[in-house]
Amino acid sequence: MPSRSARSGLTQAGVVGLSVATALGGAVIGGGIVQLAAPTPGSCDASRVAADALPAVVTIFVTGPKGGGAGSGAIIDPGGLIITNDHVIAAGVTDGTIDVLLTDGSTAEASVVGTDPVTDLALLRIDGSRLPTLTLAPREPLRVGQPVVALGAPLGLSGTVTAGIVSALGRNIPAPTSTGGTTILAGAIQTDASINPGNSGGPLVTCDGRLVGINTAISTVPNADGTAGGGSVGIGFAVPASTAQRIVNELLANGRATHPWMGIAAAEISEQTAADFDTVPGLYLQQVVAGSPAEAAGLRAGDIITKLNGGAANSVSLAWLLVSAEIGDEVTIGYLRGDTPGETTLTLIEQP
Repeated sequence: MPSRSARSGLTQAGVVGLSVATALGGAVIGGGIVQLAAPTPGSCDASRVAADALPAVVTIFVTGPKGGGAGSGAIIDPGGLIITNDHVIAAGVTDGTIDVLLTDGSTAEASVVGTDPVTDLALLRIDGSRLPTLTLAPREPLRVGQPVVALGAPLGLSGTVTAGIVSALGRNIPAPTSTGGTTILAGAIQTDASINPGNSGGPLVTCDGRLVGINTAISTVPNADGTAGGGSVGIGFAVPASTAQRIVNELLANGRATHPWMGIAAAEISEQTAADFDTVPGLYLQQVVAGSPAEAAGLRAGDIITKLNGGAANSVSLAWLLVSAEIGDEVTIGYLRGDTPGETTLTLIEQP
């Protein structure tokens, strides 16, 4: 689990000006798919990848009553389906506009198919036919050290290409959500391909143009007063295509993604806060929803959750639990009610 100082340096690679700082199968993919010849092992012809992949990369401009900004996206269907980050478009979903700039210079207004703040993914649609596309590759066997290319619009500079390698696989990265909470980018791909604000939602592709990740977050070095900021330091993170494919399928089928649900609203009590107020660190239950798994397990507002499946209870461990667990899983919860400790078992259900 990253330390508090490490978490403070994580920011979305995303939208300048926004108020927020994230089952395998095939989406319907058709003509215009980018498919390059296999590269020489250990090398990547970034200019060739750029020439063939950039036509399927878009710049997204968002305006809304609470702000706006710009990000990136990738066309994954010739009929106009675009995958991006939820935090890229959040400001324009309600009473706003979302416009897409294609590489040929044309623009189109996008409609929202669905969003999922838990995975920080969103699906848009524009009118079109036989548009150039990138292929989501959920089963692509990635290797640490493998060359990859990131494409998008850092700082609004459309058509930008950066090259690097897969630095690590399977990272679980805490990140803020557009709704003000915390999520975990589970199983993220770490890359040193330069990713900066505006790259969010853009594709991370292999040397043969297969879309293996959605660029979402970067780690930055805090300044002297501990505030994170700045651009790329060579540590970026992409949501893997396996996650993206599942969310695309669910958004297309139902307009929403499914996730486990406990039915609580909780505030984290840090170790420092616990010491200041002579209590214990954990998750203070501000609300327990009527009829929820938490209520069925006997939890009440005012309880402090101290353990989740035997581990520490905090906002990051709760977020990790909800992205890694499945509907129907049982969760062992340790809690404190007044001065009395207790333990209960909660069964996760689908989020309403």
